[in-house]
Amino acid sequence: MLLKLADWLIYGLFGLEKGVHYADAIHFFIYDLMKIFLLLSVLIFLIGVVRTYLPEEKLKNWMSKGGLFGNFVAALFGAITPFCSCSSIPLFISFLKAGAPLGVTFSFLITSPLINEYLVILMFGTFGLKVTLLYVAFGMVMGIAAGAIIGKMRLEGHLEEDLVKSSSANQDSSKSLTFLDRIKFGWDEATSIIRKIWVWICVGVGIGALIHNYVPQESIHAVMEKTGIWSVPIATILGVPLYGSCAAIVPVAVVLFEKGIPLGTALAFMMAMSALSLPEAIMLRRVMKLSLIGIFFGITTGAIIISGYLMNLVG
Repeated sequence: MLLKLADWLIYGLFGLEKGVHYADAIHFFIYDLMKIFLLLSVLIFLIGVVRTYLPEEKLKNWMSKGGLFGNFVAALFGAITPFCSCSSIPLFISFLKAGAPLGVTFSFLITSPLINEYLVILMFGTFGLKVTLLYVAFGMVMGIAAGAIIGKMRLEGHLEEDLVKSSSANQDSSKSLTFLDRIKFGWDEATSIIRKIWVWICVGVGIGALIHNYVPQESIHAVMEKTGIWSVPIATILGVPLYGSCAAIVPVAVVLFEKGIPLGTALAFMMAMSALSLPEAIMLRRVMKLSLIGIFFGITTGAIIISGYLMNLVG
């Protein structure tokens, strides 16, 4: 429905020509902006309402116990949510505001765009069952391990306190709240967060639209074909700043593989495109300091490179 609305606005109402770079970039910007703001509004509102029913201390204890248990649950939840790297941020913020451990929230943030049903189905149809299972396994291990490492580093001081500090309803009196009170809390939560990050979302999506429509894939192919053993880190570094939907990411990996680029290298490029992006970094800047964004991108990039080499060995 949102896609049809964007089509009507750009190619119908404004009469821009489909297939022209600037028109498609505007279409990408409008469609992604509508999608992300809708996700933000609905998800943060719903999570805010649900949080009024949850005793926050018990929630924190449950997500923190059992060593890697919390990271596994967060990574698994991320794997079944159909979000891109930017669309995962609303839930990431809500988890932080609910008091979830930092490392656990990053496990979700990594696997949510890296593994989802759309991407898995597309991969199964193009690469087959073995490669798809390999990709999912590496994605889960990557999310759990990277989240655990970030959690051990005790980086909570690098968060922007005004956005992620707990704003939950008084849990001691939550039983006395009426349903309208809970609705109001969810509404206030959603509007408060959106007011603080809407500019960052617009800037991030705008950059994503330019990259998506103006970076020539042929140039990327040519670079990776000539780099030999260094193709995995180069493919990963090239993929990090790019931004695209799941439907666009898998065909790019297929083209690379068909051109003779090793499977692990092609999948590393796809992982970097899906799990990390420049627009995501810009949106995260409102949540955390640059130092934490750098650590997150660095650890995840390193994990993708290691996974790429391993997939080249076993693929």
